[in-house]
Amino acid sequence: MTNPRVRKIADRIQVIVAEMLERRIKDPRLGFVTITDVRVTGDSQQASVFYTVLGAEDELASTAAALESAKGVIRSEVAKQLGMRIVPSLTFIPDALPENARALNEVLARAKQQDEEVAARRVEAYAGEADPYKKPRVAEDELADDLEDPADEGDDLDDLGAEDDRA
Repeated sequence: MTNPRVRKIADRIQVIVAEMLERRIKDPRLGFVTITDVRVTGDSQQASVFYTVLGAEDELASTAAALESAKGVIRSEVAKQLGMRIVPSLTFIPDALPENARALNEVLARAKQQDEEVAARRVEAYAGEADPYKKPRVAEDELADDLEDPADEGDDLDDLGAEDDRA
């Protein structure tokens, strides 16, 4: 359906069918229907009308029967408003998009749950030390000497200076 003329026909058919279902078709079997897409063949002989129904499976079946019985009235209105010599025959097809979206949401929820379980296990069973970063180690003797006699450091500096003078 790369032809722009065919795309315009499909868009117009979608609007006409939606308006017909909203205003003129008064079948009690007709549920809350949404026309999601219309695809027209390249020669404009066939039009597939995709729809979704809000509700349970029984409402889907009754809506399908109502659309099938109103197909002639809808096609005559499409012919009248399009003004084409050859009017496409209409085929109503329930859209599988809601079921596919529901299945995808279930898969995503299951993946999220598994990620949370892995994160919980990671916290419980941490392999390694509490602080994994390496720090420079200082000998205990040097720490003890520095804390006991800070004056010795000055003497060491004096000794170094004396050695430099001698050289």
